[in-house]
Amino acid sequence: MPVRDGAKKSLIGVIDDGTKTVRFVIYEAERSEELVSHQLDKTEVQPQEGWYEQDPMEIIHHIKVCAENAIEQLTELGYTKEDIVALGITNQRETTIAWDKFTGEPLHPAITWNDIRTDSTVDAILAKVPDRNKNYLKNISGLPISPYFSALKMRWLKDNIKTVRRASRDKRLLFGTVDSWIVWNLTGGPHGGLHITDVTNASRTLLMNLETLNWDPMLCRLFGIHRDSLPQIRSSAEIYGTVKDGSILDGITISGILGNQQAALVGQNCLQAGQAKNTYRTGCFLLYNTGTRRVQSTHGLLTTVAYKLGPDSPAVYALEGSIAVAGGAIKFLRDNLKLIKDVSQDTEHIAGQVFSTGDVYFVPALNGLYAPYWRKDARGIICGLTAFTTKNHIIRAALEAVCFQTRDILEAMNKDCGMPLSKLHVDGWMTSNDLLMQLQADLTGIPVLRSTSWDMSALGVGVAAGHAAGVWAVERWRRHATPSHTFLPTTTDDDRDARYTKWKMAVQRSLGWATTKKSITMTGQKRKNSIFTSFDTLTPPDSRKNSWEIDNVPIEKPPTDEGVDNSIEELIQYSARKFSIFVPLKAPKDEHTILDDAEYYMNKKECDYDMCQCCQSKKKLLTDWKTIEEIIENDPEIIFDSDDNPIVVEQRNDPMYEPTPVIGNSLKKRMQLEKIPVIFKNICNKLTETSLT
Repeated sequence: MPVRDGAKKSLIGVIDDGTKTVRFVIYEAERSEELVSHQLDKTEVQPQEGWYEQDPMEIIHHIKVCAENAIEQLTELGYTKEDIVALGITNQRETTIAWDKFTGEPLHPAITWNDIRTDSTVDAILAKVPDRNKNYLKNISGLPISPYFSALKMRWLKDNIKTVRRASRDKRLLFGTVDSWIVWNLTGGPHGGLHITDVTNASRTLLMNLETLNWDPMLCRLFGIHRDSLPQIRSSAEIYGTVKDGSILDGITISGILGNQQAALVGQNCLQAGQAKNTYRTGCFLLYNTGTRRVQSTHGLLTTVAYKLGPDSPAVYALEGSIAVAGGAIKFLRDNLKLIKDVSQDTEHIAGQVFSTGDVYFVPALNGLYAPYWRKDARGIICGLTAFTTKNHIIRAALEAVCFQTRDILEAMNKDCGMPLSKLHVDGWMTSNDLLMQLQADLTGIPVLRSTSWDMSALGVGVAAGHAAGVWAVERWRRHATPSHTFLPTTTDDDRDARYTKWKMAVQRSLGWATTKKSITMTGQKRKNSIFTSFDTLTPPDSRKNSWEIDNVPIEKPPTDEGVDNSIEELIQYSARKFSIFVPLKAPKDEHTILDDAEYYMNKKECDYDMCQCCQSKKKLLTDWKTIEEIIENDPEIIFDSDDNPIVVEQRNDPMYEPTPVIGNSLKKRMQLEKIPVIFKNICNKLTETSLT
């Protein structure tokens, strides 16, 4: 096949890392149709219920394989690799990776965006904020305190993974979302790789200040994350660097980064305030462009950065509603209930055999409900079953559930912005289902415009990368009307409102199912007060199992130096039985805490961050990051017992507990020997050749 139109155009390569697949797509500049592409499925591991992990090295491997296959196809079209002038990256957001900056090895599998293992961490953070208000940080970050966001995943990794804690202590730790991991590896990895992210991905971490577009010192301290481990925040469209990994992409300029939902907003050409798009994939994500104005939602939506197309361009913001389970509900019916065999072919056909759901409602809160409810205690229900209900009704109810959840978000956006949406742009693999699209139009009462391509994320970041490289004019793209298929509403207002009312009834019945025991930090017990700890289980202070002494020898608090000072624990694990130890902490004292800084940091302006143009350099106030990082280092750590209950533990900065070099297979440390119980000394003398005394 010859070059299209007989003339070569500059090419834009795009890496598209989704939840399930990795793709490499190549576009001709200023054309919305894919030229060539290749994709591979990713392996997702679920070690426990609600936990989802991916292999970071597999992501890098798939990118290289997909790029090789896509570029091989170019020769048939009259192009070569040298025609690719820019590379864009779009990625699954909130998915978090920790790695060693000297070796490049991941320290733990990537924790994906829909993972809910951080429930206990959320409780521990909520215990630190006034009234345990999950929306306390929304004025700074635009986000509620939820397991969804990256800061909670970073905190969980530091609290629970020894290799991450040690890397943090040794200043070797790097945190990032998938875009940071990809760029770092492509630009050299341990040999000078760029540790960067863009504003759209950074705005999903719960650590970025939406006003300054920089990491917020108070938020970093609250979550205990060092700024040195975080990537530098850049705009969504600029020249970042070139690929230096020895792969087929070597030498290509990287010039665009966008989170996948923000990239779809650009790809759908929703570049004017008041336009919105919805992407139907495993989850569902609706973004409403609010222009350069930040709208603080009071109805359960998120304020996020839509894009920033250049270092000197203003940031454009959006309201977002996130649905945890959309296409995932259909896959649940296939994999768990065995109601269908093929999602793409059977769903529309089977659901279309009935004219309604028969008053059946399916709330797919399999991992809790996201926007606008933000209820992690919600669980999925199917209600309204009768003797005449068939699988056809349940499958149709699953499709309607996606539409009802979308209407939930549109209702909230209308209340926040005061202006109802006139049309909804849609994309994602689920949009190939005509019945779903018609149901969406019927249940929202507005036209639904389906894009010509099911994946607009790759196109959106291709526009951003081409814009930075000077081969794709955004203004021309803004005026360009993308062809689409329109679905118009066919139901009355009374009918859709009656069905929506019953949906809300079903949602109420799904709440409160996942009841968990309140953790120590959520029961009202003050921080730094008397906290008891055991190496296996937690028991109350008045239990007979606990005492102030063992064998009439007083116990000194065991050291808690992040998995290094574990001598007493090592003794316990070799003993004939395990001892539960009651450890009183020091009496509470008034001291400066993180919350004392909240008002100070929330009132800081661009001048204070050296980002303004109005002040002389000598007058600008610079943040004392060294002091803040020292506070983070010395702030009490949060550890977890066997029941996942968080325990606040004071750091021990005592030279008597400094570790000594490793001798043999055991760690020997200088301790206060007279404080160790006699029974432990006897155990150690019997099991080792070296006496403690």
